Formats: sequence, structure tokens, C-alpha cells
Amino acid sequence: MVTNLPAEARAKWVKVMEAKTPEEKIAALEEFLKSVPKHKGTENLRLWASRRLAELREEVEERRRKKSGRGISFFVEKEGAAQIVLIGLPNTGKSSIVKLLTGAKTRIGEYPMTTTKPIPGMMKYEDIYFQLVDTPPIIPGGGPWNNRVIGLARNSDALLIVLSSEKDPYTEFRIIKKMLEEAGILLYKPRGRVVIEKLRMGKTGIRITLMGRLIDATVDDVRRLLESYRIYNAHVKIYGEVSLDDVEQAIFENKLYKPAIVVINKAELNINKAKEAALRIHRENPHLPVIIASAKLGKGFDKLGEILFNHLEIIRVYTKQPNGPVADKPLILRRGATVLDVAKSIHKDFVKKFKYAKIWGPSAKYPGERTGLEHVVMDGDIVEIHISG
Repeated sequence: MVTNLPAEARAKWVKVMEAKTPEEKIAALEEFLKSVPKHKGTENLRLWASRRLAELREEVEERRRKKSGRGISFFVEKEGAAQIVLIGLPNTGKSSIVKLLTGAKTRIGEYPMTTTKPIPGMMKYEDIYFQLVDTPPIIPGGGPWNNRVIGLARNSDALLIVLSSEKDPYTEFRIIKKMLEEAGILLYKPRGRVVIEKLRMGKTGIRITLMGRLIDATVDDVRRLLESYRIYNAHVKIYGEVSLDDVEQAIFENKLYKPAIVVINKAELNINKAKEAALRIHRENPHLPVIIASAKLGKGFDKLGEILFNHLEIIRVYTKQPNGPVADKPLILRRGATVLDVAKSIHKDFVKKFKYAKIWGPSAKYPGERTGLEHVVMDGDIVEIHISG
């Protein structure tokens, strides 16, 4: 619980939220940390803020190196349907997996830490591509790239946690999971979720949309909490079961869920150990898909694309102009998306000038069904939007 933060610390956090550049954020976070009292209730908050400071400092240093033409850039621009970051301890075979699945020119070696920078590659699945990003290994207790790899993981759409059957894959998983959780990255969906959209325009007040329930507070308690952090204009969306602590965690934005798939690589070295680890991991984490594979033999990855597609909860929607052909390249949207999301993805004017849409595919009651913006689309739908003017 961090609800006992003094007024000074809350005011300092406002400065962190208002900071626009990494340098401004660093200065504001340093001041914030000085004002946070040291006791058990603030341990996790202080730990998270300290790690975030380290990430920001490395980001600033990386920008300086890049500007001067020296050093390695860890920023990877997203491409394809989703960015999947591989994460693992030394010598788990991440580079071999990316090379096998994408053809990317990764560095592969029998010695630890062969990979020293992120290397992306594109993996084809049906008519879309997933971007796989090979990364340097993370090192328990601290490594030269830990913060930057965690930063890549935080920015990704999903994670591929790579373990090795050569060692102890179950223990490796526990180590990686703990390191990610300490950095505020969760591998499981929390029972509830809070989204706080801060509004900068006008005096709109605090609007709260309940798509779940508050278990230990009222809507007025939420308003008072946000106002104590000088947040006066915001839209708060509450999903599932949420406590007042969860709302406060959302203010700090220090908990983030990432879909993940576990790959137990090098199965050719000890298939029994791989199977035993897979059972233990799945028993304790039933929401996590676990694959037993061998990059060396090129086996076990046949269903990876399908698993990623389903686990990411994405859909493909194909657009067409009236009396025109269906686009070859689909829009990639989240499950539950509507015609409104399709229109926004094409052009903002399509929402303003929208008249109606015609749908062919799984979500249509009949071919060419005429719908409004609220219609929920499904994977494989063809959408034809009609606009005025």
C-alpha cells in the first residue's frame, strides 16, 4: 500500500507525470524519491522508481552515444502484426530461434553473451508477419544489458521466454518471472485492471466508467484519491474486480501485463527434463502456453504462429472500397474491435463522415450486412465503409 504517501510526495509525483523529456523525468523522479518515506509500505514503489530511473538514465546515455555516432542502439521500431521480444538467461538459444524462424543474421556462439544488441526478424504466419526481436541475455543479480532488455520487454506486444533443457528450465523460468515482476511486468492478467486517461483539454472533471466493480471503495473514494494527486481531468475505466490500491498503482503506471509464451529450447539434450519442466510451469501458470522445441533440429515451432495469434487476441480485418477489390493486407485489431476501430485505422475523417458499413464474413448475419459503428468485427471479416461527400 502506498496510500499513506505524504502530500509533498504526491505533489512531486505530479511533476513526474508532467515531465515531457527523459531528462525532465529523471530530475522529477529523483526529487520524488527523496520525498517518499522509507517504510515497508513504500518498498515496492521505491524499488520500481529506482529501476525506472536507471532505465531512463541508460536511455539518455544511449541517445548521446547514437548522436555522437558511437555505441549500440537498443531501440527497435515495431513492424508487422506484433513485436515479440525474446528474453532469457545466457546460452538458451534465443539467437538460433530467431535465425531459424526469420532468417535474420543473428550471432550464434557456444560462449555466453554472444548477442550484444537487439536483432529483429520477421516470422510469417498465414498472411501476416510477427516481428521477433533477439536480445542480449539478462543476468540474475545485475548484468550490462538488464535494464535495456527490460525496457524492450515493456515496450513489446508480447514476450517469448526462452529456457534451456541443458540446465534447469524450471528454475530459469522462476528467475526470469521474478526479475520481470520486480520491474513491474506481469505474466498473468490481474483480476482487475484500471486505465486512467488523463485529459488535458478543458475542465472535464473525473469521469469513471465501471465495467467491473470496486471491492473496497466507492466512486467518490476514487475521485478523492485522484484529486489528492492533483488529477482533476481524467477518464477512469475499471475492468474486473479492483481495489483502491489498484487505482493508485495505475496512477504510478508501474504494473504492466504482457502476454507471454514459454519455449523450452535444446530439447534434444534432455527431453525428459524439458517435459518435467513444462508440466511444472504449466501447472503453476495454466494461462501460459509452453512449447518444447529444438532450434538446432528445427523442431517444435510449427504451432508458434497460431499460438501467438490466439494468445495476443488479435484479429485480421480486410477492407474494400465500394465496388472495389478486397485489400490484400489486413488491418490488425484487438479482439472485440468494432467498425469504429476499423474506420479510425483507415483515416480519422472516416469517423466524421461515416454513413454505414457493409460486412462480409464471420460477424455478418448475411453477406453484405449493413451496420453502424458499434458493430463488433471478427477475424476474417471484410468491411466496406461508406462515407458522405
